[in-house]
Amino acid sequence: MKLVIINGRVIDPSQNLDGNCTVFVENGVIRDVAKAKRSTNGYEIIDAKGAIVSPGFIDVHTHLREPGFEYREDIASGSKAAVAGGFTTIFCMANTNPVNDNASVTQMIVKKAEEVGLLNIFPVGAVSKGLKGVELAEIGEMVKSGCVAISDDGKPVMSGRLMRHALEYAKTFKIPVVVHEEDLSLAEGGCMNEGRISTELGLKGSPAAAEETMIQRDILLSKLVGHHVHFQHVTTATGIDMIRQAKKQGIPVTCEVTPHHLVLNDEACRGYNTNAKVNPPLRTTKDCQALIKALNDGTVDCLATDHAPHAHDEKNVGMDEANAGLLGMETALPVLLKLVHNKQVSLKRLIYLLTVGPAKIFKLKTGSLKKGWPADMTIFDPNLSNTIDAEKFYSKSRNTPFHGWKLKGKVLHTICGGKVVYA
Repeated sequence: MKLVIINGRVIDPSQNLDGNCTVFVENGVIRDVAKAKRSTNGYEIIDAKGAIVSPGFIDVHTHLREPGFEYREDIASGSKAAVAGGFTTIFCMANTNPVNDNASVTQMIVKKAEEVGLLNIFPVGAVSKGLKGVELAEIGEMVKSGCVAISDDGKPVMSGRLMRHALEYAKTFKIPVVVHEEDLSLAEGGCMNEGRISTELGLKGSPAAAEETMIQRDILLSKLVGHHVHFQHVTTATGIDMIRQAKKQGIPVTCEVTPHHLVLNDEACRGYNTNAKVNPPLRTTKDCQALIKALNDGTVDCLATDHAPHAHDEKNVGMDEANAGLLGMETALPVLLKLVHNKQVSLKRLIYLLTVGPAKIFKLKTGSLKKGWPADMTIFDPNLSNTIDAEKFYSKSRNTPFHGWKLKGKVLHTICGGKVVYA
């Protein structure tokens, strides 16, 4: 199959490329990215006039809920949501039922993802059996079956001894340990950020220290073992500065932040808005500003959505009882472009954090439009007005705090392996 994208502004940070170019695709790979006019005879044409053509977005933190929680999401609906959001590669977490802590579950996820066939889906296996934090999962077998990292995401690895062993095992398989940082004893009972707003609402909060103490522990363990720790959804000014200082010391750590932790703070919980209940919780304006600064100074390595679907009756309860989490993949681009339109981050840097950044962390051959690489691309209009409507989501769930927001930016085409998977 031959495909050509014409008239678009191609931004590919991996090649420091920004200009009007024509992208030629043949047999699923990039054949050329050309500035000069060339014949397009024999090619199927996509006219990207007025749009941005970038490498396909990568989301290293999603929950597809299959197996076990298909009423919230499954691999098919999650795939459709992903490509509608411009993603061509996603990682799905292990907190399924049964937990992805052994080869058979990993193989089932890989097989189902191949059957759906819309984008690249890589499973992340559990650190511990059953996410119980007691005994290591079958790491070697999961890696052989397709897992690209291990994580007990949704739960922290509270045992420092087990975390050390996980790092030692992961080191032999050359995969990172991906961590959700939360000291459960400090966070116990908290359903939002601990601070002035939680006090006003009469809700128990989770302090920033619950996240920060675990970040510091795992920086020390990363240094001790000499292996890669990737910090998920960092939310606090102190936590991100700890990671900044660790990087300066050459400790092998990387981190991600989410769109919602950049643009929302704990004020969003007013009205007991359960769609703003996430874990880790939305923090303060000062924390948001620190995260945005870290986007620009290189401390943050990538953006990730923590896409977490929940059914209506799991959110339509009190704040204490509601499940934590929100949908992310279908709103990520317009929410993040808000930062660009506000001149808080450049468009090129934003694309880097959605493409090159995650590809580097996990050593993926994607996130670039280099000749001969897989033809994974996202074509989007950064200025097209877009009102978020949860009822139009491809996801099975509707839990978003962004419903009704008027933003700019919309995905027009998503191309994976040279095939148009969303238009």
